[in-house]
Amino acid sequence: MADAYDCAMLDLDGVVYVGPHAVEGVPALLDRARGQGMTLAFVTNNASRTPQSVAAHLNELGVEAAASDVVTSAQAAARELSARLDPGAKVLVIGGKGLRVALEEQGLTCVNRADEHPAAVVQGFDRSVGWEQLAEATYAVHAGALWVAANLDLTVPTAGGIAPGNGTLVNAVAAAANVRPAVVAGKPYRPLFDETVRRIASERPLVVGDRLDTDIEGARNCDADSLLVMTGVTDPPALCRARPEQRPSYLAWTLDALFDEHHAPVRHGETFELGGWQVAVRDQRLVADEHGADRGDALRAAASAAWAWYDEDSTARDDATLDGCDADWLQP
Repeated sequence: MADAYDCAMLDLDGVVYVGPHAVEGVPALLDRARGQGMTLAFVTNNASRTPQSVAAHLNELGVEAAASDVVTSAQAAARELSARLDPGAKVLVIGGKGLRVALEEQGLTCVNRADEHPAAVVQGFDRSVGWEQLAEATYAVHAGALWVAANLDLTVPTAGGIAPGNGTLVNAVAAAANVRPAVVAGKPYRPLFDETVRRIASERPLVVGDRLDTDIEGARNCDADSLLVMTGVTDPPALCRARPEQRPSYLAWTLDALFDEHHAPVRHGETFELGGWQVAVRDQRLVADEHGADRGDALRAAASAAWAWYDEDSTARDDATLDGCDADWLQP
């Protein structure tokens, strides 16, 4: 696969690392991809950190990265604002250093209060954001300022568990202002992908991610191929339930798949066959009639069978439960 694309647009958490550690084998795999001529771009919805900070973290994990290899939703948001505002225009910043640096690089002026009459509001996640900043954003939006959100991620993972993300804080301002952001820069929307392509001059990018609703749907939105790896948040039951706009071009358990050939399952009636696996849906249950050797082939055959059932079977509904998606044969 690495030979077919000139760039891998890599999500970070769940693809390159999980928590404080690199995913096993990924640093060496990325070195190998570079050695075969593939450009690597580390693409993140995180707007709070600068590219320099992200690159430093990656290098600490053993992943070679320069700041120029990192593209953030803050950079995409700043680009969108610079295209819509006059040079030097004032922008009310709700967020952290990543946003401020990105705006300054685009020649825009960062302000902190609505009474400074900003032309726009940009909102991104930062742990320091509190009621006063959300209130200032609401005042400015009410006054007619253009509102750009870095992303709409509802949650963020923390050491203590799942916590409110930027999307939750955006919703607070939206409820108070009775309006939604005019532009969302991050995944699954186009600006972050367009910014990445612009910076790396890619003609044949492959989006690599672990989330259906951001990475994979985002790839669909910009007409790019995608690889879903199962090292992050998506599990087989969630994969089987994926809506058409969230279905990846390629499926794999790990990033090793960059160097594999990928074949689509062959359909025979209700059965999908690949690598010795024969998978079908019967009586609302996913079953494997024959087992092959490669669990990656099992995953691809199972997903194809499940998607066909959801798309074609009159008994399948969005809220229908397809049993068997957590079977032992659907584990790595």
